[in-house]
Amino acid sequence: MILKSRLFCLTGLVLISGCAANAQQEMAATPTGEVLKVCAAENEMPYSNKKGEGFENKLTRLLGQKLNRKIKYVYWKDPRYFVRDFLNKGLCDVVIGVDAGDPRVLTTKPYYRSAYTFISREADDLDLKDWNSKVLRSVQNIGYIPGTPSEVMIRAIGRYSDTFNYNKSLVGFKSRRNQYVKYDTSKMVSDISNGKAEVAVLWGPSAARYVKESSTPLKMTVVPNNSVRADGKKVEQHYSTSMAVSKGEATLLKQLNAFIQQNSSEIEAILEEEGIPLVSKG
Repeated sequence: MILKSRLFCLTGLVLISGCAANAQQEMAATPTGEVLKVCAAENEMPYSNKKGEGFENKLTRLLGQKLNRKIKYVYWKDPRYFVRDFLNKGLCDVVIGVDAGDPRVLTTKPYYRSAYTFISREADDLDLKDWNSKVLRSVQNIGYIPGTPSEVMIRAIGRYSDTFNYNKSLVGFKSRRNQYVKYDTSKMVSDISNGKAEVAVLWGPSAARYVKESSTPLKMTVVPNNSVRADGKKVEQHYSTSMAVSKGEATLLKQLNAFIQQNSSEIEAILEEEGIPLVSKG
């Protein structure tokens, strides 16, 4: 998941009790229906699955409770088309995690901001600070997901060619044209644990659960937001996440923004329980 940065972030929320109370009354007074249809991945852990085990499933349950709406999931398999084929066609009402400011939809104020992270074994004590760290030039295998800022920086430091075979092996060399290729972040973290790779550079929310569950102590280092390509252009490493509704659904969008503002502490607790690194908008 590649997210785009915006100015609002969870850790910077300031709540005023009187405004929150008024917003709660307004939210209760303007119901949009008994059932809230949530568009979600059927098997994209740690975000969501049909068993309700993902952290976005937990956020959805909180949303249903606070809005007093019954949740009905509408599941998708391929993330490339869920906006076009599900949300925009009215098959679902809301998506829990999207890029902040995604132009295809209406997005809420971001409810969290996170970062790409270096993942390594604690015992290795690698000196990982940023993409200029010398150790990134000397380790044998670095795991990353193609199409993300991590690939851009792998190319920038000259490690693309010699890490190509390892990263392709993660999906068994089965990529076909126009086929969605799913990279398993749990396997990439497992490869760090068992020594098949020394470093993985992954979006924090996608990897945090597996780092936390690893029997081998692992270290998750937030990549600072100061990365630049060889041509000097900045490569963002910190991004914000919002909820989304289809264009024209201003009433529901307003309710979701009120939910985020009123329940920031509970939202943050779910994210912290997951182990997700939260960064400020700084």
